[in-house]
Amino acid sequence: MFVTVRWIDTMIQWLPRGVDRRVRIFAWLSLAAQVLLIGTGGAVRLTGSGLGCPTWPRCTAESFTTTQEMGVHGIIEFGNRLLTFVLVVVAVGMFLAVLRYRAQRRDLFVLALLQGLSIPLQAVLGGITVLTGLNPYIVGAHFVVSICLVTLTTVLLYRVYRGPRGTQRRVPLWIAALTHAASFLVAVTVLLGILTTGSGPHAGDSETPRNGLNSELLQHLHSWPAYALMLATVVLLIGVFAGGAQMVPVRPWVSGLLAVEMLQVVVGVTQARLGLPAILVGIHMVLAAVLVAAMTATVLSERSTARLVRAPSIPEPSTARV
Repeated sequence: MFVTVRWIDTMIQWLPRGVDRRVRIFAWLSLAAQVLLIGTGGAVRLTGSGLGCPTWPRCTAESFTTTQEMGVHGIIEFGNRLLTFVLVVVAVGMFLAVLRYRAQRRDLFVLALLQGLSIPLQAVLGGITVLTGLNPYIVGAHFVVSICLVTLTTVLLYRVYRGPRGTQRRVPLWIAALTHAASFLVAVTVLLGILTTGSGPHAGDSETPRNGLNSELLQHLHSWPAYALMLATVVLLIGVFAGGAQMVPVRPWVSGLLAVEMLQVVVGVTQARLGLPAILVGIHMVLAAVLVAAMTATVLSERSTARLVRAPSIPEPSTARV
């Protein structure tokens, strides 16, 4: 018993007491894991492997794992399910990394906690997706939650590096308003992209239900807010470069946002002209996550960060025997 208590105490003392390299690594892993989840989920859909494991939470009625008879589709679907354990490890690691200084950095503690609580939500939603036979709207909702988690983990990563949210705007009101309008266009573009995929050939295999909407019309509707977004971002870029020194921290984020948008448009137009090859559709899905992350970071960069007050030093308890 004494050995166990001492081991636990040693582990607690090892936990970070402020933002250090360990915290930054877990913050990066948090965002990377959510983007990876979107990529593997896209692979499941694009290969028609959504029912590779035909039930949930087991893969078959008798087994939690895939079987040889289920072939490559079972492997792909089961591999996507295994990613849940990676998410759990990352979420627990991130939570422990901010636990000791939660009073000083409540923002990081809350974000890490929300990331952890999202895992059972995603698992249950994935189970409902399988049990409903890949209902396109449930699949779409699954993707929306993943995109929201990309936003959350981007905020977490930004706050780890930049500190808590400040009270001062770095940009004029019109730039802040245009940025929020651009973020709305990002949301509309992503939602229309979800509906477009759910209506077309990459909603799953031939047996997977589609949402019944006009795929060709949706492709056009999907492109309109994307072009409006690019125009708004160009105006933002001109505004932040024409502004004063206080906007210098914002410029790299707006520049990066425009670069992601341009790449996304190129991929989108190319995939449409080539008949929607699966690989390009998959890249388009992952870039949607990158776009959301870039947009989130741009919004965050337009407000100052609070000055951190270093907590008073607390002496570590002695581990020497008395």
